[in-house]
Amino acid sequence: MKLWNKESGEKMRILLVEDEVRLSEALVYTLKKNNYIVDAAFDGVTGLEMAETGIYNVIILDRMLPGAEGLDVLKALRKQGITTPVLILTAKDTIKDRVEGLDSGADDYLIKPFSKNELLARIRALGRRQTETIVNEVIKIGNIVFNSLKGEIHMNGKITKLSSKESQIFEILAKNKNRVVAKEQILERIWGFQSDVELNNIEVYLSYLRKKLVLSGCSLVIETIRGSGYCIKEVYSHVSEA
Repeated sequence: MKLWNKESGEKMRILLVEDEVRLSEALVYTLKKNNYIVDAAFDGVTGLEMAETGIYNVIILDRMLPGAEGLDVLKALRKQGITTPVLILTAKDTIKDRVEGLDSGADDYLIKPFSKNELLARIRALGRRQTETIVNEVIKIGNIVFNSLKGEIHMNGKITKLSSKESQIFEILAKNKNRVVAKEQILERIWGFQSDVELNNIEVYLSYLRKKLVLSGCSLVIETIRGSGYCIKEVYSHVSEA
C-alpha cells in the first residue's frame, strides 16, 4: 500500500521538528500550501515521541534542538528500526558535520539559509524514495507476514484478505508493535484532518480486523487502551505437558 501517490491524490504527511518558531511557522505555511499534511514539534523530546508513531512519510529535523539534539533523535529512531526518510536542517556547513549527519542515518542534508524551492525539491525526492520502498514492503510481525500492497495476512500457507481500511489500520499498528497508537492518529492518518468520520467508526473496522486475526490463527491481538488508543501485541498460548 502506497502512503502517497501523486496520481491518486493521497497526501504525504510530514513531521517538522524546528525550534525557531518563526521559521517553523513559515515552513508549515509553505508545506501546507503545497498540499502536504504537516505536524510541528519545537523540541527534540516531543519530536522523537511523534516520530516514533511511524505515521510520517518524511521527517524534517533541525540539528540544534532543546531537550534532545537532532542527531540524538535521529540515532534513536534508527536504533528502533524506524526507516522514515529524514532531512536534516542545520547551520553547520562543514564536510565533517555533513558526514556526521549522514552517518547517523540522515537521508539528506540542507544548509541554512535555504530556498523554499530547494526544500520542496528535496522533499519530493525523499517522498519518491519512500513510496518506492513501501510499494514492495512486507512486514513480518508475530507469526505472520503482512503484504501491505495486497492487504493480505499470510500464515502457514493460509491467506487472510483485509479490506482497504482494515489494511491501513493494521499497517499503522504493526509498525508500532507494543506501542499505543491514539485513535486521533489513526483517524488523521487514514481519513485526514478534514474528514467527517467519527472516532467511533474506527471501532467498527477494528472489530472486523480482530475477527480476521482470530480466524487466521495468528499470535497477535489488538488491545484497546482506555482513554489512550490501541496497541497490537503478540500473545503466546502455553500448553502444559502431561
